[in-house]
Amino acid sequence: MSAAAVEHPYEAHSSEPTLLELADAILDRFPGHRVEIIGSEITVSPPASGSHASALTDVMIPFLAAGLHGERTKVLQAVGLWLPEGPSDYAIPDLAVVDADFRDHLVEFNCYDPAIFRLVLEVTSSNLSDDLKKKPAAYAGAGVPVCLIADRKNRRVMVLTDPRDGEYRVRAVHHPGQSFELPESIGAEVTLFVDSVLGPEK
Repeated sequence: MSAAAVEHPYEAHSSEPTLLELADAILDRFPGHRVEIIGSEITVSPPASGSHASALTDVMIPFLAAGLHGERTKVLQAVGLWLPEGPSDYAIPDLAVVDADFRDHLVEFNCYDPAIFRLVLEVTSSNLSDDLKKKPAAYAGAGVPVCLIADRKNRRVMVLTDPRDGEYRVRAVHHPGQSFELPESIGAEVTLFVDSVLGPEK
């Protein structure tokens, strides 16, 4: 996800509004920003940069060509995923492959049951620790089968699978010049090229 040089975490206390109320107030004050609650902490990120948005469009193309945006699955950008680790926790992956009936699985706050997510994808931002550690741990804890991370800073793509006990047990790392296949459990055969996923160097 794209982020500014500084992101602003907030923690709620018993005498303050709930985390969801705070998140809603932040969204009202900063339209277009992305607000997430992970580990009971709110993170606010500004709208995506043009290069971030372009990378997402490029990576969507093979998913669409494979027929993943059809009758059985949908390919969505920035859709909320309700996290089981806290009473108000949710994340917003940059891209997701979900079951086509996702609308029937709305939980709260425009977020959906993690059971309908087949794959989530994050494009790293300046807040590298969240994208490489915090969010993958949250996705693993939610049981999302495949987590794809486009690490633009370190020029690598990671495919994380087999979520158990809050972590992905299988990690495959791919480098520029390489291609790789995603697990067919996402709903189709998809081959991605690292250079296309990462986009040009900054």
